[in-house]
Amino acid sequence: MTKKTSSFSLAELRDAIVEGAQEKKARDIVALNLQKLSNASVDYYIVCHGQSDRQAEAIAKSIEETVFNTLGIWPYHSEGYQNREWILLDYFDIVAHIFVERQRNFYAIEDLWADAHVEHYETII
Repeated sequence: MTKKTSSFSLAELRDAIVEGAQEKKARDIVALNLQKLSNASVDYYIVCHGQSDRQAEAIAKSIEETVFNTLGIWPYHSEGYQNREWILLDYFDIVAHIFVERQRNFYAIEDLWADAHVEHYETII
């Protein structure tokens, strides 16, 4: 379900988002590959969390900066910066979800998309 017309690949965007999250020591970074699911509106969800609302905000800002510096784009839409417990960055084909841990456990996005192929990434500490 590709909507992009840019010069970078889906993998490059995914990797830039993950790199931005790793830069601020995001925890339990996973990419839910939704490409083979007929009811998905995007190709990937990237999900991670920080240990505080301040860290979640820092992770989200790092993702935005890394993607811009690498690929020259900003998110089409973002929300959640006011309460900083669940920040969403929408890049059309990929949506990044940055949580504080208790909110991630409560909403359990990974469980909602249990049929997705899950790719795990290291937390760089």
